[in-house]
Amino acid sequence: MTDEQIALAKRAVACPKWRWMPGMLTDEGRRVMCVWPDDLGIKWSHLLDNRVVRDADALPDLTDPATLGCLLALVRKAWRCPTVYVRQSTTRRAIDGVIAWEVCDLYLDAEACRALGVPREGSVGSWGHGSEAEALVAALEAAP
Repeated sequence: MTDEQIALAKRAVACPKWRWMPGMLTDEGRRVMCVWPDDLGIKWSHLLDNRVVRDADALPDLTDPATLGCLLALVRKAWRCPTVYVRQSTTRRAIDGVIAWEVCDLYLDAEACRALGVPREGSVGSWGHGSEAEALVAALEAAP
């Protein structure tokens, strides 16, 4: 992962609504198979047997499609809205001129939009992000 991807993964893990989910891939190439709480925090395993691995320094690989899908699920849960989705903006561009990514929900209520300072069209969080992962992390950070 690049330095920029590592910084983005650290932002994701720092979010109060973040949690590891089965299917996610770590920055070391380990697929999370099981996640369950205990009094010491979260245990997760990348092994199919009963051994448990806990790696407090693990970061999600935000280039992995399954991890992005799990991140989208976290955003939907955090916003309590199952219809949130990610798209490339048809009107906005990121700083370098590349089409920007945004997280949207056409059914997001007006009060939530005002709280986020976004147009009523339903963008969740800020918009104009350079990648799908960046847009999802920003939406998770902005979650109520």
